Amino acid sequence: MARYEGVVKDIILIYKYRGFEILARGLGDFIIRNLGREEDLWSGLEAIVPVPLHPAKERSRGFNQARLLARRLAQRTNVPLVNRRLVKVRPTPAQTSLEARDRETNLRGSFRVRKPAELAGKVVLLVDDVCTTGSTLRECSKALRRAGVKEVRAVTVAHA
Repeated sequence: MARYEGVVKDIILIYKYRGFEILARGLGDFIIRNLGREEDLWSGLEAIVPVPLHPAKERSRGFNQARLLARRLAQRTNVPLVNRRLVKVRPTPAQTSLEARDRETNLRGSFRVRKPAELAGKVVLLVDDVCTTGSTLRECSKALRRAGVKEVRAVTVAHA
């Protein structure tokens, strides 16, 4: 994982906000190069799950950057991508617009799992592009655990 600064930050911002979906391949490969030997992360994984966007946000952006990263990781690891099971059920202000203390409450109750039986009892890898305070990953993890997921691990391209 890289620090969310300098060139890495520039690449992620171009990827997310300028529609350069092609960067998902390189960013996914970056994760594999940097974390591919971390047995504690990859051993026993049964599903890869992207952090979802609210449907309105995904429509306006045109894609979900975490889903594209998750797809690349699934291709590289042969772990199944479980898509559109973890969903964001209500729109929220962008986390980047909030102070750290407000980020946790902003997302509370925003995520749900559809068809939880498909993930129940599994070890999953949650994928996102950036981790700043960990609020998004925590809230997604809570929803997955409530749905019966045995263990949630997480990976991002960068951290703040």
